Amino acid sequence: MADFSEIPWIAEHIQLYRTDPEKARLWDSTPLGGPGVLPTLLLTTTGRKSGKPRALPLIYGESGDSYVVIASKGGMPTHPVWFLNLEANPGCELMVGAKAVTARARVAEGDERVRLWKEMAALYPPYDQYQENAGSRTIPVVVLDPVG
Repeated sequence: MADFSEIPWIAEHIQLYRTDPEKARLWDSTPLGGPGVLPTLLLTTTGRKSGKPRALPLIYGESGDSYVVIASKGGMPTHPVWFLNLEANPGCELMVGAKAVTARARVAEGDERVRLWKEMAALYPPYDQYQENAGSRTIPVVVLDPVG
């Protein structure tokens, strides 16, 4: 499925972000087996094939003024569509609670990646298992740097 916004709980989270962004930012993951309340942002990319905006809520961390997300796709062997969209067009829009942010995506490398991965795995421990499940795919750590 290319459009994850069709998955009911994701569609509900996107709708909540549009109606009550502060409530949506602090998302309770326990109904889906998650560890509790997690910070989420709403990432909107441009579809690399369709050219249409594609929104998806993602768990995030912060690094300075930037936001950090993990392109885990639950440990699947391929990258998530949103990441492929950012590879094609790194410009994106974020909602972090009620705050709108225009950003440019980049993939963290080297020591920065190691540090950010550890921080994100501390926030959401399943990431380490996802990396094991992903086999030879190195899960990208994506930094969303605000612009403008």
